[in-house]
Amino acid sequence: MPEVRLSTEADAPKSFDIYDEKGKQGEMIFDIVGNDITIYHTEVEPESEGKGYAKLLLNSMVSYAREHGLKVIPMCAYVHAQFRKHEEEYNDVWKRQNDNI
Repeated sequence: MPEVRLSTEADAPKSFDIYDEKGKQGEMIFDIVGNDITIYHTEVEPESEGKGYAKLLLNSMVSYAREHGLKVIPMCAYVHAQFRKHEEEYNDVWKRQNDNI
């Protein structure tokens, strides 16, 4: 079963990383400034595409944002597309800035 882990090491970008029995299979890169969490990039290894790993990363990030009272700025095309597609699900955490991504 895949597991999402939060990585906040000082010498690397902050990320939500997803692991399965083969090791790290994907990541969602972010930064937090004030009450905003900006999501820059989501990537899943090609051999793990289609397994729902990006969605698991998204769900973990949104749960983290809700738990910590953060608003999400989705600079990542994947996250932005999911927010637009499921506005009712993410409206409480979505900090709308520019819908032209």
